[in-house]
Amino acid sequence: SRLLIGHVRKKSRVWKSRLSLYIQPSLGSCSVIMSTRRHSAHQSTGQSPQTKRKKRNGLLERLAEGPVVSDGSYCFVLERRGYVKSGYWTPEAVLEHSHAVTGLHKEFARAGADVTQAFTFAGSEDKLAAHGNTAAADFGVDNINSEACRLAWEIADQYGTLVAAGLSPTPSYREGKGKAAVQREFRAQTNIFAKHDVDFMIVEFFGHLEEMLWAIEVCRDMRKPIAASMCIGPEGDRDGNTPGQCAVAMAKAGAEVVGVNCLFGPSASLKAVEMMKKALDEAGLKAYLMCQPIAYHTPDVNKFGLVETPEYPFALEPRLLTRWDMHNFAREAYELGVRYIGGCCGMESYHIRAIAEELAPERGGRLGEASAKHGLWGETLKGSLRHSMTIRCGKAYWSKPPATGRPFSAPYSTPLACPK
Repeated sequence: SRLLIGHVRKKSRVWKSRLSLYIQPSLGSCSVIMSTRRHSAHQSTGQSPQTKRKKRNGLLERLAEGPVVSDGSYCFVLERRGYVKSGYWTPEAVLEHSHAVTGLHKEFARAGADVTQAFTFAGSEDKLAAHGNTAAADFGVDNINSEACRLAWEIADQYGTLVAAGLSPTPSYREGKGKAAVQREFRAQTNIFAKHDVDFMIVEFFGHLEEMLWAIEVCRDMRKPIAASMCIGPEGDRDGNTPGQCAVAMAKAGAEVVGVNCLFGPSASLKAVEMMKKALDEAGLKAYLMCQPIAYHTPDVNKFGLVETPEYPFALEPRLLTRWDMHNFAREAYELGVRYIGGCCGMESYHIRAIAEELAPERGGRLGEASAKHGLWGETLKGSLRHSMTIRCGKAYWSKPPATGRPFSAPYSTPLACPK
């Protein structure tokens, strides 16, 4: 047999390792592979949370100037690439596979995103320990959230993006543990975010308005702008609150930006935001609007969105939005009055590039680095030697609905029943 021992060095980081023995019968040998896990002794490298940075416009200043393009999906994209475990969707990849997270941050920044969101989704301690998940025990909530912020700042310092950190729903709320317990989970994260001096907070994916308001209350202690995003469609939240009622409550609670994210495609998401806008206007409240839909068409879902589809989460590709769909979404969102525009689950960097390209006139002509290799509406095809390619340049050609190539696939599926 042959021993394969990997020796890992990460500058000044402190690691503890565990040897795991894997038997490979087909090779007739045993391989000893070193797997690494960080423990409480972990120390982040790079700039410290106290590092002084040059003064730059924050979120509210940028929104006042024009649309802000956010980044895209982390959980779904990293799961497809083999770095996040489906079902848990927790962010320990920031420690296990930091290169993958940093690489995705960079992809979004090059695409033209104005925001680098730290991968802290599902990063509360109760979530990291739920249903047999060992991430809390293996790495710790402090280490995961701290490293997520450090990785985000690493890219933000290169590209001038804003760093956001996020709170998301907790198992403690679903288990009925009460406000104090839920807010303890939130504060365990926001204490870390404050040390890393993130530019603003995103409170997202909440299906219950009550838990959302508890999260906003905790974030207010940070004295940072708050972008609050409900995970709802036009039918409202799990408790019967309409999108308009949610928007008014979030704005009154202190969120400067309100809107929706996840579970619904662009059409349903924009419809929900339109309802929010109307309610805010009627209440005489001022708040910026945000919209971050998923990268999939969802005309056949009900109140619980994408998770109702039989294809969720491993066979969603036939529903995938094209880059041209994203151009149309970005324009519709902007004309509706949405100023914080981006994507959620399934949104790759080319989707974000499409948003940045569509809104370039409203952003002073700014484009991301990645657009240098693209060309608006396929204009780079003019360089092809084939006439069949050169005729495919321009908006008129790419505005036509694409064929799916799936003659035996149904256009709609029957939603599955989902628990509250």
